[in-house]
Amino acid sequence: MISPMFICHGSPELILQDNQYTKCLQKLGSEIKPRAIVVFTAHFEKETTTICFRDEAYKTIHDFYGFKDELYAVDYPAIGSKGVAKDISNLLNKRNIDNVFDEKRGLDHGTWSILKLMFPKADVPVVQISVNPYLPIDKQYNIGRAIRELSDKDVLVIGSGATVHNLKTLKWNNSTPDIWAVEFDDWIINKVKNKDLESLFNYRKLAPNAKIAVPREEHIVPLFIALGSGNLKENPEVLCRIYEYGSLSYICIKF
Repeated sequence: MISPMFICHGSPELILQDNQYTKCLQKLGSEIKPRAIVVFTAHFEKETTTICFRDEAYKTIHDFYGFKDELYAVDYPAIGSKGVAKDISNLLNKRNIDNVFDEKRGLDHGTWSILKLMFPKADVPVVQISVNPYLPIDKQYNIGRAIRELSDKDVLVIGSGATVHNLKTLKWNNSTPDIWAVEFDDWIINKVKNKDLESLFNYRKLAPNAKIAVPREEHIVPLFIALGSGNLKENPEVLCRIYEYGSLSYICIKF
């Protein structure tokens, strides 16, 4: 069994950095040997759950601008897995969750930026899946719940996004975390650890500073999908937590 994870992917420059967080991801990747990896990425938005469907290598999408030239040369040529994609589709169908296949899309930086740190050889098949930020949070959780058995088959499920993700609040020269961001994350982590689903499903009303921390939900919904795919008998564990630019969360949680 391989436990699902929520991983904040942050800036594409993460792959060029050497810090506590990158070391954590590198260590995690060295300790597990998944048969395949499934990534729900905040940078792939579709109204209907869309599953990348291919066996050949993906193209690497550089879906950002204004960064260092070397980031635009990054290639992560992981192959896909139609077999795993079909398994996911079947599991979603059993829960009456609509889904479709996409045979053309490449890997966005929400996927390759963390996988390049964890599995630099790109030697594990990857199935990338979209998110719909407009779905209620309980339905996000149910998507994860539908594919829960993948973990028992040595498939690593990752929700790739962020908890606090408000680019307008970033302070580029600030290495000290903003108090409001820490308060929001403290609340989320506490509810996750205590498996308080009712509160989590209503986090926008209950969590401190939710409106400023999450101006749009595309980056936080992978957290709830990953949470849903976890083993209910296991206790969630925060593996690493740091901040950049005052409020940009880098958190990794194992479920």
